[in-house]
Amino acid sequence: MVISLAVSFLNTNCNSFEQVSYNCLAYKPKNKNAVSVKVSLSNSAIYVMEGERPLLVTATCIGRQDTPTPVGTYTAFNKLPRKRSNTYGFHVSGNDIRAGKRIDTPSKSKYVGYPMPCWVEFKTGYGFHTGYVHPVPRTHGCLRIHKNVAPKFFALVDEGTQIKIAESFPEDQTIGKKIRRPKDYKDPDPKNSYMVSKKYFDDLELKGSLFEEG
Repeated sequence: MVISLAVSFLNTNCNSFEQVSYNCLAYKPKNKNAVSVKVSLSNSAIYVMEGERPLLVTATCIGRQDTPTPVGTYTAFNKLPRKRSNTYGFHVSGNDIRAGKRIDTPSKSKYVGYPMPCWVEFKTGYGFHTGYVHPVPRTHGCLRIHKNVAPKFFALVDEGTQIKIAESFPEDQTIGKKIRRPKDYKDPDPKNSYMVSKKYFDDLELKGSLFEEG
């Protein structure tokens, strides 16, 4: 069963660059306590595993060289479905909405953090969250997951789930060998007025079942 499921991932889940709307299959675990996460920095890939059984394999965007994603073994904590950044976002004054750092917020403006949905923290200030998945290191150390996949990751990972981040894993040569990568990172950013709204989070909520049978 484990072998056939791994073959299924290789053949149907992440085999090429994305030509249509990006997505990855996810499977419900039989034992939630057996779930763990591996992040391969060299492959920019996330493997959610139940023992040897892959539950979700997806591309991720990792930290830049000057702001790297920390390597090590961690435990997931502080899950927030609708988190906003505490440091970078928008200065809002009526209809005037401008991007900027929190510490630079003008006295007559309100700070609204940049949206980081499906937040799963693994080290203070570092977490997995929804965002554009560039094919090169682009983040300040966090791990971005595509908007169509992040809710699945969020549902699979509980607070207390073990997370291992390393330069590489054996899975890079099997289920992650030809991992599919999204291309919509090239899309223009949404309007600032949309980014500060509740609707931004509402529109990202997936309808229907998150998991495949199997």
